[in-house]
Amino acid sequence: MSISRRHLFSIVALAGALLFAPSAFAQSAEQLRASGAAGERWDGLMEARDPGAQAAVNQINQQRQQVYRDRAAKQNVPAQEVGKVYFEQIVRSAPPGTWIKGADGRWVQKR
Repeated sequence: MSISRRHLFSIVALAGALLFAPSAFAQSAEQLRASGAAGERWDGLMEARDPGAQAAVNQINQQRQQVYRDRAAKQNVPAQEVGKVYFEQIVRSAPPGTWIKGADGRWVQKR
């Protein structure tokens, strides 16, 4: 199978764009909070406020959920309760301007 020069150029250009484009996966929780692309929820998980942050938020939440499950198993408590305790710690250490979503579904910014 032969590839025309035009198709080869398109493939190379696409690969380059994917390699050098900023990736949401590379963003940390701190970066997502600072940009406002994501905020913290009452249950200890992040929530994307910008659809472009969803992949990074999913990855962060998977890691958090594993920590919560591990801690819950050690303490013989529900993982959801562990998440709520971590939420308090996360919010305390988060900088002003961080978006926080309460159990009532409303977003507020930390002062």
